[in-house]
Amino acid sequence: MPASRRTFLAGGAAAGVGLAVAGSVPSLAQAHPSRPPAPGGHVPFPPLVDDPNGILALPAGFRYAVVTRTGVTRLDHGQGVTPSDHDGMAVFDAGRGRYTLIQNHENDPGAEFGVPHVRGTVYDPGALDSGGCTVITTDRAGRNLGEFVAISGTVSNCAGGPTPWGTWLTCEETEDRAGDKWEESGRTGVFQKDHGYVFEVWADGSSDPRPIKCLGRYAHEALAIDKDRTHIYLSEDADQPNGLFYRWTAPRGVKVGPKVLTRLPADAGVLAAMQIIMDDGSVLPDVAYLTSAQLGRPFPVRWKEVPERDARTKPVREQFADGEVTRGRKFEGVWGTDDGVYVVNSYAWEDGELPADAAPHDGMVWFYHYRNQTIQLVTYFPHQVTAEEGAPARYTDLTFDGPDNVTVTPWGSLVLAEDGAGASHVLSSFPGGPTYAIARNQLNDSEFTGPAFTDDGRVLFVNMQDPGLTLAITGPWEKYLG
Repeated sequence: MPASRRTFLAGGAAAGVGLAVAGSVPSLAQAHPSRPPAPGGHVPFPPLVDDPNGILALPAGFRYAVVTRTGVTRLDHGQGVTPSDHDGMAVFDAGRGRYTLIQNHENDPGAEFGVPHVRGTVYDPGALDSGGCTVITTDRAGRNLGEFVAISGTVSNCAGGPTPWGTWLTCEETEDRAGDKWEESGRTGVFQKDHGYVFEVWADGSSDPRPIKCLGRYAHEALAIDKDRTHIYLSEDADQPNGLFYRWTAPRGVKVGPKVLTRLPADAGVLAAMQIIMDDGSVLPDVAYLTSAQLGRPFPVRWKEVPERDARTKPVREQFADGEVTRGRKFEGVWGTDDGVYVVNSYAWEDGELPADAAPHDGMVWFYHYRNQTIQLVTYFPHQVTAEEGAPARYTDLTFDGPDNVTVTPWGSLVLAEDGAGASHVLSSFPGGPTYAIARNQLNDSEFTGPAFTDDGRVLFVNMQDPGLTLAITGPWEKYLG
């Protein structure tokens, strides 16, 4: 049987490439003594085989089914058609071989296939045909058994994170304010409410479209809740200045659970930004100063409280002086385990995306250890000129850039969704070890989003954002990931 996805398998580099890292997290060999240490003890994925239908290249022995398609598959109860811009997603076991998907739609107002406003689900009536979430029922074969709107009237729902109690926390990647005007394709409107919040979404069709204001108002990307339910870790995808990685600490005596977060006051708990501490005690100003030379090395972390989390006077990230906190271009995917949390930086190579004396890169994956309060780099993609130019790489399925969403597989390795300049892939990544292409977008250059494994390890669900496809991929996953 696969190990729980919430068991951390590897400080990766420590076990996989022979690095002796004092105080590092347990290695895969330590966590599972009967298994050989990663990354050397796994079977590499076979080469990708082009799809005769021109949609998804997969290794031999794997197959896919299309679950939803923007503008084609229909919503339940006459709500319309499947919205566009599929993004972050979670999967829950619904019993009897069925699964429930909760899916973000990263739309701004006025989208051709925005999330329709459905009574009882609307946050901002002024955000017409905008973002939100749908709930999809499917099975192991990827059959579409229904889809309906769970929340609407939100904006640019990018990623988020599942909760231990079976709901989804959806994140708005925007800082729009009430009174701001929007215009799209000849349509105009005015926001009636502030945006840039997190909302809780329920899979059973019930809805409570109230923002969780204690988690702050900024360009939220993704989040994860720790196993004690007293901390939430959140990423910010923003620039000028670059975004931050945050930790929210619950008020004393409070553990988050069903409907707890929406009931907390806007100033409940403490929202703080990450500081990576260097050997001399100074704060690392940007993650891009670290490179593959530091793979597996744990750096101490401290947390600096956010002065004004609802950003009434200035954006949250601008409330800190340079060098006071650790910034990063495109803090993206976040996924929690029992021992810590993974967080991704997608890339930084153009002028203005990183300090002039830092190292350009095409992707970084970090692991923050709860107990040790350290962070270490576990995967690093060096910058390549092909990515900068957007030209096809000579070895397409060996050249990766722009990791975005991340999930932990039932066997403890990672799956990353690319949003880069070259070919778009779904990637299998072993912390501290190799990364393999396990799918390639053969249709266009759209990003993959929302990878989510079923707990039984049978199906990997993933989205192709444009033209808006939800895909169910099946095959011998355990052979290559177990």
